[in-house]
Amino acid sequence: MNRTPTWPVTYKPILRQTGILAAVSLGLALLLVAYLFGVQDHFFGRLFGAFFVFFWLLAVTFLGIMPFVSWAATSWFGKTWAEESTEPIRRPKPRVAASPTRKPTRTATRLDSTKNR
Repeated sequence: MNRTPTWPVTYKPILRQTGILAAVSLGLALLLVAYLFGVQDHFFGRLFGAFFVFFWLLAVTFLGIMPFVSWAATSWFGKTWAEESTEPIRRPKPRVAASPTRKPTRTATRLDSTKNR
């Protein structure tokens, strides 16, 4: 019997996001370690430590905190609070009294510094 497993949660978006976070973390760690220490001794140890720190911070932020904030805003304050307003608020323009016409200003003539010597 060939049965495909049916999972209640689809894992492909989570795996894709995790892969993107891992690639960004590896890139940031590689840039940081190469910039600070070069490719001298203990390069891979430093690279692994920097990768782990970057990946942990990004994963907790984008896979944990941001989805929780979205969920909390929707469930605690309602869907209307979390949605963007479709129409921008239009404020009437204030009526400005017509200003009197001004005369153009006269430009000051510059003294040429070479003539004064």
